[in-house]
Amino acid sequence: MEVHKVVAPPHKSTAAKLKTRLKETFFPDDPLRQFRGQPNRTKLIRAAQYIFPILQWCPEYSVRLLKSDIVSGLTIASLAIPQGISYAKLANLPPIVGLYSSFVPPLVYAVLGSSRDLAVGPVSIASLILGSMLRQQVSPIDDPVLFLQLAFSSTFFAGLFQASLGILRLGFIIDFLSKATLIGFMGGAAIIVSLQQLKGLLGITHFTKQMSVVPVLSSVFHHTKEWSWQTIVMGVCFLLFLLATRHLSMKKPKLFWVSAGAPLLSVIVSTLLVFVFRADRHGISVIGKLQEGLNPPSWNMLQFHGSHLGLVAKTGLVTGIVSLTEGIAVGRTFAALKNYHVDGNKEMIAIGLMNVVGSATSCYVTTGAFSRSAVNSNAGAKTAVSNIVMSVTVMVTLLFLMPLFEYTPNVVLGAIIVTAVIGLIDLPAARQIWRIDKFDFLVMLCAFFGVIFLSVQNGLAIAVGLSLFKLLMQVTRPKMVIMGNFPGTDIYRDLHHYKQAQRIPGILILSIESPVNFANSNYLTERTSRWIEECEEEEAQEKHSNLRFLILEMSAVSGVDTNGVTFFKELKKTTAKKDIELVFVNPLSEVMEKLQRADEEKEFMRTEFLFLTVAEAVASLSTKGPSLNNV
Repeated sequence: MEVHKVVAPPHKSTAAKLKTRLKETFFPDDPLRQFRGQPNRTKLIRAAQYIFPILQWCPEYSVRLLKSDIVSGLTIASLAIPQGISYAKLANLPPIVGLYSSFVPPLVYAVLGSSRDLAVGPVSIASLILGSMLRQQVSPIDDPVLFLQLAFSSTFFAGLFQASLGILRLGFIIDFLSKATLIGFMGGAAIIVSLQQLKGLLGITHFTKQMSVVPVLSSVFHHTKEWSWQTIVMGVCFLLFLLATRHLSMKKPKLFWVSAGAPLLSVIVSTLLVFVFRADRHGISVIGKLQEGLNPPSWNMLQFHGSHLGLVAKTGLVTGIVSLTEGIAVGRTFAALKNYHVDGNKEMIAIGLMNVVGSATSCYVTTGAFSRSAVNSNAGAKTAVSNIVMSVTVMVTLLFLMPLFEYTPNVVLGAIIVTAVIGLIDLPAARQIWRIDKFDFLVMLCAFFGVIFLSVQNGLAIAVGLSLFKLLMQVTRPKMVIMGNFPGTDIYRDLHHYKQAQRIPGILILSIESPVNFANSNYLTERTSRWIEECEEEEAQEKHSNLRFLILEMSAVSGVDTNGVTFFKELKKTTAKKDIELVFVNPLSEVMEKLQRADEEKEFMRTEFLFLTVAEAVASLSTKGPSLNNV
């Protein structure tokens, strides 16, 4: 067999290496490549298009696209209006704030966002987290003005954090919310949100402020005397209607408009029933009078000092991460379905800036909602103009239609919320996680039960902690396998995976399948020493020759640090004491360069013990001793 020479990597300066590392870390998509070799005018145009994605598709916009966007915009507006009012109440905010949050943020996103299908506005989970975290220190009933100030301030911090992640290109931080964590968290939050609606669905006036399942159910059954049969009948009827329309749209996607218009229809019908029969005088609570007019400025309500600064910063951080994760996941989902690209960093900046602007215009945390985005996509949205159409519709509602909502019953808003969050319980995904990875399933259950029995933020913290523990285990306990040969071939694979693979007498072949660093070097030392001892015992029992070569297959060792270099040097000393030669196979450039620098005596990385493949190493080493000639 021809043995190929392993050559040293080309020389690079420290500055060049640092530049490459920073580029691959923060600019893996290389956004500047579109400017190379272009005239200044083209560079200016592309820079404007990069910052404002609306400039990319606006010059080619047509009447045909406008027709589609108007239909989809009106459709999602019919869903956004009742949901906005409902989610604001879920966040313990005035209902009008939910409509404000469906007016300004969509306009900002239409200019800065890169998704054609994302429909932005308030969402249930972020509303739940915002309301529950702020309510721990401030009562929305006893001090509504302060609570509103803290909500707007939290929205500002959420937007600032989100935009900073995009500008600094640190979006990988939100990747610590794994799929298993999100599925468990969303499912648990959906149940908590649904249980919270029992207050409105049953007509209870005295209800617990806690969010976990035990206090909620205890409050429900300790106040049975407050249950209102009129409220229960109306709630059950509209809940069954909304669930039926949702089921119909899921079975027949072409009838998406049925479930999209059902919430608004429910609001209209229930409002008429309450008004005609004066049901508000018979135990059915209503929203009450809503303020007319567009969003009033709220920058003077933002609080950046005082005793509540820590609370709003923490609330903004948690709601910012959760809403950003949901918005980007939804945008990427529909981009994949329709075969176009969504820039994650642009989305972070767009969502962040729309929350910063929203905090100054009486809006609370908004992001891309899956239910509205699905309706938007199914309705035929072609561009972000659908968000503008929705925003204009909400504007008309704010200016002229507010008196119509005065008699809207709270029980219908509760039914709308329950119907919306049911879709967050993803049982098929949970079953798939169980089949694929049992530890991920455990993480999902911890998130689920943590949210249900502790609190939303504690459940999320436990799940993220377990995910980080799993990540640390993978880093500190990397995979390392013994390789064997397929008889009659040059193929070497995991000895315990492939039964036909056979050990080579006198040679131990180990494959290290991770970087070697301070976190795992001691573990690798112990495991390698154990395998050397076991191999020597097997060689003695089978009366083969003594172990003469230790081959390290290093194709998967992408990097080493100082501890990693020390591991290889100590391993070299250990094998030398046992008269075992240490052989390296395919060390990557960075690893090879660092090992060569550490080999001051030129005994560590000798060329006769450097090979490109395991097959070449075994073929070459077999000529070095009579006991290996039969390999």
